[in-house]
Amino acid sequence: MLRLRPHTCWLAAGAVAAVIAGCEPTNQGYSPAQPINYSHAVHAGAMQINCQYCHYGARNSRHAGIPPAGICMNCHEQVQKDHPEIAKIIEAIAAHEPIEWVRVHSVPDHVFFDHSIHVGADVDCQQCHGPVESMGRVTQWAPLTMGWCIDCHRASSEPDASGAPPRASALTDCAVCHH
Repeated sequence: MLRLRPHTCWLAAGAVAAVIAGCEPTNQGYSPAQPINYSHAVHAGAMQINCQYCHYGARNSRHAGIPPAGICMNCHEQVQKDHPEIAKIIEAIAAHEPIEWVRVHSVPDHVFFDHSIHVGADVDCQQCHGPVESMGRVTQWAPLTMGWCIDCHRASSEPDASGAPPRASALTDCAVCHH
């Protein structure tokens, strides 16, 4: 009969706990259907509309935001106004109802993320959101886990060509994202 010593059980339990704690949940690859068949490949890709034209909150706010239907109509009052997907937008505006978009990218509630800080630091949208300009339906491209974010913050902390000192302590301090 196999007899385990007490310290062996505690070591095994500790190893299991470490594995579980190290597994960060991720929605990477999440690509939900949306109420309007909107293509970033057409708008951001072929038409080369800047991300911040629609997601104007990214410049000055923590949240990039989902654009109001009126933003769509700035162009679509003139272009493809008879398209069936545009008809859904017109109906929503007429009914004074918001379009119920399904959120794709999110971080846990205990994480503070501010789009304006990243936009102000000239971080390209694609660095976190991937090649949105080629996506017919937006997909969460990056894992958006703490480890993934810290890797980026560490890479951003390396001395630049001028030899300026790294800002590793500021960018990787826990309180930067957890407060």
